[in-house]
Amino acid sequence: MEQNRITQSPVVEIDHVSKRFAKVLANCDVSITLNRGEVVALLGENGAGKSTIMNILYGIYHMTSGEIRVDGVRQNISAPRDAMALGISMIQQHFSLVGAHTVTENIILGNVKGRIDYEEAERKVQELSDRYQFGVSAKAKVGDLPVGMQQKVEIMKALYRKCRILIMDEPTAVLMPQEIDTLMEFIRSFAAEGNSVFFITHKMREVMQVADRIVIMRNGRVSGTVSKSEVQMSDLARLMIGHDLEVLSRTSHDERKRAVRLRVDHVSVERKGELPLLKDIDFEIHEGEILGVAGVSGNGQDALCEVLYGALRPTAGRITLDGKDISSLNVAQHIALGIGSCASDRHRYGMVSDMSLSENMMLKSSYLHRWDKRGWISWKKVDRYTQEKIDQYTIKAPDPSVTIGSLSGGNQQKAVVAREVDMGQNFVIFDQPTRGLDLGAINYVHKTILKEREAGKSILLVSTELSEVFTLSDRIAVICEGKIMGIFRNGELTTEQIGMLMAGVPIEDLPEAAGSVRNDQPEGSALQHTGKGDGIHE
Repeated sequence: MEQNRITQSPVVEIDHVSKRFAKVLANCDVSITLNRGEVVALLGENGAGKSTIMNILYGIYHMTSGEIRVDGVRQNISAPRDAMALGISMIQQHFSLVGAHTVTENIILGNVKGRIDYEEAERKVQELSDRYQFGVSAKAKVGDLPVGMQQKVEIMKALYRKCRILIMDEPTAVLMPQEIDTLMEFIRSFAAEGNSVFFITHKMREVMQVADRIVIMRNGRVSGTVSKSEVQMSDLARLMIGHDLEVLSRTSHDERKRAVRLRVDHVSVERKGELPLLKDIDFEIHEGEILGVAGVSGNGQDALCEVLYGALRPTAGRITLDGKDISSLNVAQHIALGIGSCASDRHRYGMVSDMSLSENMMLKSSYLHRWDKRGWISWKKVDRYTQEKIDQYTIKAPDPSVTIGSLSGGNQQKAVVAREVDMGQNFVIFDQPTRGLDLGAINYVHKTILKEREAGKSILLVSTELSEVFTLSDRIAVICEGKIMGIFRNGELTTEQIGMLMAGVPIEDLPEAAGSVRNDQPEGSALQHTGKGDGIHE
């Protein structure tokens, strides 16, 4: 990255800013400078105050003390409209898009007045997409776009408003490898034009790839600022969490010597007048095995998890658990059989924010008579159980009575994982288990998943993070448009080959790579074509 594009002309100065929520000090005396043409990465654990300080800059929160200067002028940013008027835009983790509207309608919403020249607006939107190689159609309906494309629509909204200071909060959480490369290229070209970027992420590789300076935050404070050229990735991890990460190890299993616990036999899900959600899905998971599912968001992963958890009925095929047909059972019956599920969207499916930790911990098992005594809930028993999980999973919560919504994202996820691991005595579904989490929380969740594998549980791991899939999985299934493109033992294909399968490239069209196995291998090899559908199975 060329350093001469950066001028020593501060475009944003956050000066001794503090923010207090009631008794909680979220930011304490934070000072950060962003220069013109510069990319500054913010690193820190969940709850470190990164998003809070950026939400203050964007006008979502109001500072308790301190000041913010833009182009050297003190500003009172009381709402996002004030930030937008200064050329500041923010891409948040949770998108603010209207699914029923087109890409153009979403982008011009709130940005035009009076009579609208829609054709001209559509032309400008398409030019933006083409200029940055986003591949988004201005005419497309947002609700029909995969999550990765929706994120690009959010970026285009900012570009349409001619923003010059862009705040990006965990921008690659929903992208496949090729899309991440495109985003990194966009950030570099955007900064090269004299614009500036605040980049919030927990991914060391991305920081080293795109950032000029790195600001480390801990406990609401800035604990250090370093130049990318001064540090290694291992140094950043230590600076961020205050200690070295625990090295995880995964012992090798021969799953063929272990009993099959879950069998999915040619399962499809189709709705009248719509494209199939799942097409002829066929795989097995053995005891003590992790089957990773790699794919771009919106390619059938959600439907697969819902079918396996009983929230969605298959229209064809059969699902068995330990030889028992569970295809027609409901969610409650799946729970009773010892199946746990960590949903990708914990806020929507995994917890109730306004309820206490104890209430959330007993929600899934309330009807199993685990907590009641003569028809009354034994809250002492529930609280005692919740405190045990707080201690076991190092959840940062003062006691079981606090609302789960008051905790940081990482601690919320730890609570959900603790509950679902306990519920899933036989089979656990982990759908995007570390999305949006920091390094320390990711490390802990990964350690928990591997521990459950060693305990003999069968695990389905769905993740758009290929590094996560490769780290944890025994075998990897690649899904695209509701179809299994192939199932491979971990290490048999490269990241690039897996990425191409995720994009829909057939196995026979993959370029050769050292260590890869193709579907033309002879009988008895690790991979072979079954002749059933499009899957590659062992």
